[in-house]
Amino acid sequence: MATATLFESSSLTAVEQTVEHRDHDSKSKNAPRRSLTSAVDLVHLRYAVAAADHGSFRQAAEALLLPQTKLSRCIRQLEERIEMIVFERSSGGVRVTQAGRDFLRTARSILEQMDSLMASAHSAGRGEVGRLAIGFYTSLSAGNLRATLTDYAQRFPQMQVRMIESSRTRLSTALRNGAIDVAIVTGQTPLLDSEIMSLWSERIVVALPEAHRLADGETVYWTDLKDETLLINRHDPGPEIQDLLLAKLASPGDRPKTLFHDTSLGNIMNLVGAGFGVSLVRESDIGASFPGLIYRELRDGMGPSWVGYSAHWRADNDNPALASFLKMQGERYPSPAV
Repeated sequence: MATATLFESSSLTAVEQTVEHRDHDSKSKNAPRRSLTSAVDLVHLRYAVAAADHGSFRQAAEALLLPQTKLSRCIRQLEERIEMIVFERSSGGVRVTQAGRDFLRTARSILEQMDSLMASAHSAGRGEVGRLAIGFYTSLSAGNLRATLTDYAQRFPQMQVRMIESSRTRLSTALRNGAIDVAIVTGQTPLLDSEIMSLWSERIVVALPEAHRLADGETVYWTDLKDETLLINRHDPGPEIQDLLLAKLASPGDRPKTLFHDTSLGNIMNLVGAGFGVSLVRESDIGASFPGLIYRELRDGMGPSWVGYSAHWRADNDNPALASFLKMQGERYPSPAV
C-alpha cells in the first residue's frame, strides 16, 4: 500500500479534473479549494473499482482479502473527499451512479497506467528492460556473437540493443566516454582501465580461391602459406592476425608476402575470390558467402589455431541492462576461453 501514495500528486490529476467539472457546489469561485489529490490515494481508487466490478462491497472485500467494513469505510472516505456519490447502496448490493461511472472510467485508466509504470520500473531494475549499447568488430553473420545476441533477445524481448561496429581504438574511446556499455573484442588485453571477462574462442581459417592449389585438402598448415600472398585488413583484427602469423612462423623465410588493405573484410574476400591472394579470417566470418571463394581450417603441429574474445566495460557503469548482459555471458561461458 505504501507505493500507492508515492504517485498521488501526479496520477490523480485526471480524477480531480473530472470531479471539478461536475462540481455543483455553491461555493464562490474565488474561494480557496482544498487539494483533492492530497486526500485521495490509489488504494481508494482500487477499492472503488473492485466494488463496481463485483456490484457488491462484500464480494469486492472477499476478492481483495479485506474486511468488508474496511472497504466500505474507504469508499465512504473517497466519496466525502471528492464530494461525489459514486455508489447507490441497497440491500441487494451497490450500483454506480452516472457521475460515478465517469469518475471510475478515469480511475481505471489511472490504475492501469500506474500498474504498467510499476511493472516497467521493476523490470528495468532487474535489467529486463532498458537500453544496451554493444561495441564490436567481429562478424554478425555467424558465430558466438550472433548466438549471444539471439539468446539475449529471447531472454529480454523488451530490451533495446544498439550495435556499434568500429575499431578497437574507437571502441576504447567510446567505452571511456560512456557512448557504449560494453565492447566485445578479440584478445585479453584490457581497454584502458576497463573490467574484463573472457568469453569464447574461434578458430582461424584460411580463405582461398576455389581453384587454389591448397583447396584440394581439408586442412591447410601454416607452413603451406610460405609462397602465398596474404591479404590482411589494416584495421581490426588485421594487426592481431599479423601477430599470430609472426608467432606461428618465426622464421622470416617461412612467412608469406603480406599486403595490407585499407578496406572492409568483405572487399578483401572479394579480392581473394578474384585470385589476388589468400586471407586469414575468424570462424564467425565464414557465415557470409562470396563468389569463387572457399574456406579451409588452418592448423599447426598442435592442432587448430584459435583466437579468444573478451568483454570490456567500465566498473562504474551501473546500467541494469549491462548487469543482466554480463550475467548471461557468465552463464554461457563460465570458464575462460581456450
